[in-house]
Amino acid sequence: MTLRRIALATSLALSIVGCTTPNSFTVATTQKIIQHERAKADLETRVFTLASGEKMVYAENHNVDGKPLLLIHGFGGNKDNFTRLADKLEDYHLIIPDLLGFGDSSKPMSADYRADAQAKRLHELMQAKGVASNLHVGGNSMGGAISVAYAAMYPKEVQSLWLVDSAGFWSAGMPESLKNATLENNPLLVDSTEDFYNLYDFVMYKPPYIPKTVKAVFAQDRIANKALHAKILEQIVEDNVETRAKVIAANKIPTLVVWGEKDQVIKPETVNLIKSIVPQAQIIMMPDVGHVPMVEAVEQTADDYKAFRETLKDE
Repeated sequence: MTLRRIALATSLALSIVGCTTPNSFTVATTQKIIQHERAKADLETRVFTLASGEKMVYAENHNVDGKPLLLIHGFGGNKDNFTRLADKLEDYHLIIPDLLGFGDSSKPMSADYRADAQAKRLHELMQAKGVASNLHVGGNSMGGAISVAYAAMYPKEVQSLWLVDSAGFWSAGMPESLKNATLENNPLLVDSTEDFYNLYDFVMYKPPYIPKTVKAVFAQDRIANKALHAKILEQIVEDNVETRAKVIAANKIPTLVVWGEKDQVIKPETVNLIKSIVPQAQIIMMPDVGHVPMVEAVEQTADDYKAFRETLKDE
């Protein structure tokens, strides 16, 4: 990062530390910080209209000569979950969408948000961009389950799979932290700014510093869409992708599984289940990391992925 960028990021952050609640100034300043991070990662935001008429917003870098890599965020997340990681993966052609129901994409209450439905939407986008036939796919949490569904539906098109603390392998059981959770009392659903503060610490073991007022701005989307998120969460926890993962094993799709050892959202022991279903999977456990390694341990996550890609025969 250049000194100019450091100065800009610092000044923007400090300008809102003293604010206590979201207002037009803190929202605008937060957006400037986000845009700064995207620009640093060479990401440009684009819009695609699905055949259904819904809007899918996605970020894309300008390395169109690189091998295409689709990155899929988790529940409650958006494309910016991968922005800092994207800065380390500039050798690839990155396509990072807001899934339907999240971020800046359309949020229809009546839509199907299960893994197969989301995978079909992503495939429509990949076809429109002309990269569907030779694609690498990665996803975190819910995005991992969608990645599995995508690879199972289009196994001849997917060159490799990257599962980061993946959802959908529910036979491994729930962690103690969520065993008594309901849709009325669930740390993953946000009803207030304080809930979001708690969520931030829940999903990450050593979360990067963000001023509370920036997090308060981020919280507004989660609060406004709580009813939709509750519906999506209900669909997710009933959507087991283990059978679909057998297609990945049968087609010998190279697979990297990364997991934070301090994950409180999905049990780290899930890696054993995935390995039993997908024997060719490489497993990396990350100590002192929670549920979102690409946010908590950016450089290590990027380095591990690049090392994995170097092992592939077509690279």
